[in-house]
Amino acid sequence: MRNEWLWVLLIFMTLFGSLGSACFKWYSIRHRKWILLTGFMLYGIGALLNIYLLRFLPYTLVLPANALTYVWTLCLAKWWFKESVGWHKVAGIGVIGLGLVILVQ
Repeated sequence: MRNEWLWVLLIFMTLFGSLGSACFKWYSIRHRKWILLTGFMLYGIGALLNIYLLRFLPYTLVLPANALTYVWTLCLAKWWFKESVGWHKVAGIGVIGLGLVILVQ
């Protein structure tokens, strides 16, 4: 059970990092301090989870898993910021995802 929680935390680590970065982007548009502070908080939680996970999971797994932030970023760019997402970006994310699957094996 403990190992499963580590995987869940790994996913949340990448999600918090992406949400923090999205808040930084949003702050650049809206210029509200609470958005910036939320970004720092989310990014910081992601960093702390990263440090925590490095105690239990191999470095060669935790750091490459940060590539999962690209998946979250693509989704946030499309749905939150209404940015254009072409097939080449989706294909690139697919290649990254395949690489993560290979690393986990």
